Amino acid sequence: MSEVRIAAEARTEFGKGAARKIRRADKVPAVLYGHGIDPKHLTLPGHEVLLALRTPNVLIHLKGEGVDELALPKGVQRDPIKGFVEHVDLLLVKRGEKVTVEIPVTTTGDVNSEGILDQQSVTVAVEAEATHIPTGVEVDVEGLEVGTVVTAGELKLPQGATLAADAETVILQVIAKPTEAPAEGEAAEGEAEAPAEGGESAEAAAE
Repeated sequence: MSEVRIAAEARTEFGKGAARKIRRADKVPAVLYGHGIDPKHLTLPGHEVLLALRTPNVLIHLKGEGVDELALPKGVQRDPIKGFVEHVDLLLVKRGEKVTVEIPVTTTGDVNSEGILDQQSVTVAVEAEATHIPTGVEVDVEGLEVGTVVTAGELKLPQGATLAADAETVILQVIAKPTEAPAEGEAAEGEAEAPAEGGESAEAAAE
């Protein structure tokens, strides 16, 4: 996993007014914490942060006056309408240190034509070195039959990663395609043609 270097500035002004001022300058308020240090309040360039966060579990190298640290994003607040980053919580990590993170689970191939894929979890928790976090894990579902279940313990994790989730957690399964119900018109027609009790039609019974 590559590192993304981002310039960091110490932040000395706090509160909603200060945060709005920072965002108007296309920057993002951030807090760095972990390893027992006092939280460091930082200001980061907004565009660089937005690009970095496109990669899951991106390793960020914060570099600036009084700051030279590695960190992982652990909490991101976004504007609910425009989507820009409003605040970032960053976890301080060290080289060689192991961390627990959620990595994406993706699939390749198509299941048997009689079934459909039901993916119940799009991520799985793993433990890996902070500087070697895998980008994800892939599952080949080509030709899987109805009734097949793949659990977290059956995933082929990337080298260096170990499972941190419950091994019995269901990641995906193949379920049968739903049967087609009769059309509404056909059902109504069938009911009209059904004979009354005693083997006679409704019309015959009326006569």
